This record gives sequence, C-alpha cells and structure tokens, in this order.
Amino acid sequence: MPTRTEPTPANAFARLAGIVVLGLALVILAIPAAMADAAGQRFVAQFWPTAQKAGISRQVYMNALGNFTPDPDVLAKASNQAEFVKPLWDYLDGAVSEKRMENGKAALRQYGRQLASIEAAYGVDRSVVVAIWGMESSYGAVLQNDKIVKGTIRSLATLAYQGGSRAKYGRQQLIAALKILQRGDIGVRGMTGSWAGAMGHTQFIPTTYQAYAVDFDGDGRRDIWNSEVDALASTANYLSKMGWRMGETWGYEVVLPRGIDWRLADGGKTAPLSAWRKIGVQRVAGRAFPASDEAARLYAPAGANGPAFLLLPNFRVIKRYNNADAYALAVGHLADRLKGSGEFVAGWPRGVRPLTSDERVEVQSLLARQGFYDGTIDGKLGAGTRQAIRSYQQRLGQIPDGYASTGLLEQLRAGG
Repeated sequence: MPTRTEPTPANAFARLAGIVVLGLALVILAIPAAMADAAGQRFVAQFWPTAQKAGISRQVYMNALGNFTPDPDVLAKASNQAEFVKPLWDYLDGAVSEKRMENGKAALRQYGRQLASIEAAYGVDRSVVVAIWGMESSYGAVLQNDKIVKGTIRSLATLAYQGGSRAKYGRQQLIAALKILQRGDIGVRGMTGSWAGAMGHTQFIPTTYQAYAVDFDGDGRRDIWNSEVDALASTANYLSKMGWRMGETWGYEVVLPRGIDWRLADGGKTAPLSAWRKIGVQRVAGRAFPASDEAARLYAPAGANGPAFLLLPNFRVIKRYNNADAYALAVGHLADRLKGSGEFVAGWPRGVRPLTSDERVEVQSLLARQGFYDGTIDGKLGAGTRQAIRSYQQRLGQIPDGYASTGLLEQLRAGG
C-alpha cells in the first residue's frame, strides 16, 4: 500500500509558491488572448457601418462576427512570403498523380448523368470541370481535413482586421460572404474554405460565388459546400461566362523546328495555327492539327530542353480561375488524362531546379556586367532579360532559348 506524505510547513510553502507561479503564468498567457479579444471586438464595432451600408442586417452581422477573434494561423499565413521554387514538372507530378487520375475517373463515372446535363447547359467539357475539382479540393477530400479547412467569416475578418496589403481584399470578400449568409445559401458554420477565403468543392471566393454560383440540383440553395452538383455546375458556369469555346481544347504539345526564333515563345505573341504550321511547328507523334484555325501562342516553360505547347483561347479561360500558366497546364493535362490521353511526349529537365530570387538577381547583374543587359536589376525575368540571355547563349554557340537555368548561372559566374 502506498505511503502517504504528511504536509509540512516546507511542503505547504512550496505548494503555495507553485500556485502563485501557476497563477502568474495563466495571467501572462491570458493577456494576449484578452488583447486579441478586445482588438477583435473593436474591429467588429468599426466595421459595422460598412456592413450596414452594404445592406447587412444587424442580426446576420452579430451572428457571424459577434464573437470574432483574429485567427493567428491566418495572420501567420498572410505574413508568410516564402518563395515558391518548386519545379514545374514536380508540380505537375503532384497535380496529375495516379491517385488523382483514378479518383477523377471515378468521379466522372459517379456523376456522369449530372455532368452530361452540366456540359449541355454550359458548353464546357466535363473533364475540365472535374479536373478543376481535383486540383482545388481533391474531389472534396480536402474539405474533410480539419487542419486545412477554416471558417470563412473568421478568415476574411482576420485579413480585414490585420491591415496591410490584404486588408482591401479581406473587407471586400467579407461583405460578399455576409451577403451569402443573409441570402440563406449556407450558415456560418457551414461556410468553410481556405485561410484566404476560397470556399467549397471548387474554391470560389465570395465575390465569384455571388456572381457565378448556381443552384443546379434545384433545392433552392447554391450550395458549393455540400452539393457536388452545384459546385461543378457553378464552375462550368464561371468558365462559360469567362469565354470558354465549346468543342475546343486548351492546347497542343508540339515539336519545334530547328532554328526557330525563340522570341516567339516570349508570351503574348499569338498567330493562327496555320501560321505556326507554315514555319514548321508540328504536333507531337505525327498528329494533325484540327481544320479550324484558332489563334495560339507558343509556350516553352523549360526552354529547348522540355515540352513545348501551342496554347489556345481556352487556356486563357482556365487561367481566369488561377492566373498561372502552371495551373492551367496542370488542369488541361489532367483533363486530357481523364479522357484517356497519355503523358507529354517530351521529357522535362528533371536535373534542373528553378533559380531563387537572389539567383535571378545575380543572373541579371552578371549579364549587365558582361554588356548583355541594361534593364532593371529586380529578379524579374521578363522579355528584356530573356533577350539578354539569348544574346549571351548565341555568343556561346548554344540554342538561344532564353531559359534561365542553374547551368546558365554557373557559366556566367565563370565568366564564360
């Protein structure tokens, strides 16, 4: 049987001291929370006139924000300016993984009837709609991850509260989110999304939701959180309104002729497919271009050592969802894979990594030092920097593709 220690004056004093220390610790820990509570409530009071002017009722406003405290995780993410240096091919590997293709094909089968109706209503390829679903939330799986999913109202209020560059966005989207609540499409607890306020299966921000979300299942609510059909139809509606061209694809992988003018790949330069054919650009594997003569631009994201593409107008439409070439390429490729197409024919330069921002600045500085570049040293590799790289590559007898690689930087450092 365990022995019992009798209290002594020393033990009693020690216990008392411990209680005092613990109490002080609790007070210290409570101060930041109390300050956050007070600051949050000041924001709620200060923002109310803006919400009232936008037509938000006091009841909806207080139900949504009455207990608001800023989310420290959102504050941290909003302040994080970590550089994205993942190679495009690694990004594509994740975006178009075997698991994502398997789940996407299952989604096409499961929602086949509804997707056929959505495709007929909006004229958008169902595989593209499902590919966006896969990219945005892994076909809804992300919505079950409590470590990622956040309450949209608190996230947006935190962005509005913190000030700085994201405050305008936070305030605008918070008003839109409150209007969604007031309309009754979803409740406060059900309105969830990313830390930056993108919501539901296909990650609409509130203003996009207001303008393009649809009630496709006919239950009276535009519910992109719980109705896959509403979410998919809303995405198709958005793409349609952004100018999706029915019956056309996003682009083609191509083979470039020897000696092509690489300035044509600088982006923004479009020409009909017939003009590209005339200078020797061909589709891979001997495939034919369609009879139509759409305008296309040349895209060679890894220079001469990776795949090249002719991008059609629908590629720009996908970019309205996320304004990044890498994202649109991933969506287009995933959609093609869901329809049974294979991998890109040309391989990626997997031994190469992207330059960091400091290395891009160094490339510009070294090009300027050697007389090839006279633009701003800012690490932004625009048309001027690419032309300087091409001139440098021509001097070395290399293919002048203008691609800034680690190998190029090493040559510049060596004074070559």
